Amino acid sequence: MGSHGQGLVLGCCLLLAFTCGLVLSHVPRDQREQQEQQEQEEAQELLPPLDHDKRNEEKHEKYSPSRGGEPPASRCFRCCDPGTPVYQAIPAPQINITILKGEKGDRGDRGLQGKYGKTGSVGARGHMGPKGQKGSVGAPGDRCKNHYAAFSVGRKKPLHSSDYYQTVVFDTEFVNLYGHFNMFTGRFYCYVPGIYFFSLNVHTWNQKETYLHIMRNAEEVVILYAQVSDRSIMQSQSLMLELQEQDEVWVRLFKGERENAIFSDEFDTYITFSGYLVKHASEP
Repeated sequence: MGSHGQGLVLGCCLLLAFTCGLVLSHVPRDQREQQEQQEQEEAQELLPPLDHDKRNEEKHEKYSPSRGGEPPASRCFRCCDPGTPVYQAIPAPQINITILKGEKGDRGDRGLQGKYGKTGSVGARGHMGPKGQKGSVGAPGDRCKNHYAAFSVGRKKPLHSSDYYQTVVFDTEFVNLYGHFNMFTGRFYCYVPGIYFFSLNVHTWNQKETYLHIMRNAEEVVILYAQVSDRSIMQSQSLMLELQEQDEVWVRLFKGERENAIFSDEFDTYITFSGYLVKHASEP
């Protein structure tokens, strides 16, 4: 074969290599990797199997440094492996912030008001301040409301007992403020509640008994009594009562279980009954 024949063979080889490269470039990458992995597995199957101890030794020699030698700089180490190199920590660089501090900026906008805090304890009492100026005269007040109630009545006719109780009716009016004492019924009607003073005066009849009661509504409060005597005398009784509105106070002659009478005549007044308000109920 001459030089011409050798050149022809070399050209055919180059053409074949170029054609295979184009074919391999069109094969997907995943398919190529699977194909290479399959070829490696077939090659390992052809090799004689190693026992378990040899595999551990090879693994240990692979991941641990050899004795007397320094590990390469690009190898990785586990923290549990002996002879792991200790690397010195590199300190972080310190930056002088004062050099980087800029000029003071403008004042910002005022923020929103925060929530109110808890109420604090009461502080100590302060010192007394100076006396203020005298104020102006105020408007005149309302007139004080005074309450009054009073009466005083008399009787000029004698009165004898009968088979029933008798109300002593009076025929002479001395004082009857606001008409609170009714001359027809012989009773004082309370329109102003409070404490009252009452007084009863009679003239007894000789050889006859005198027996009367001062009544509040239907209740016997006090008695005026005089025994039988040869002489007639003046007899009196007085008391204080706390009355409510619409209470009634009057004098009653006892019924005729015994001879009972009070004396008087048309010329003089021997029998009197009086009362007046001492203190109003609303006053302290």
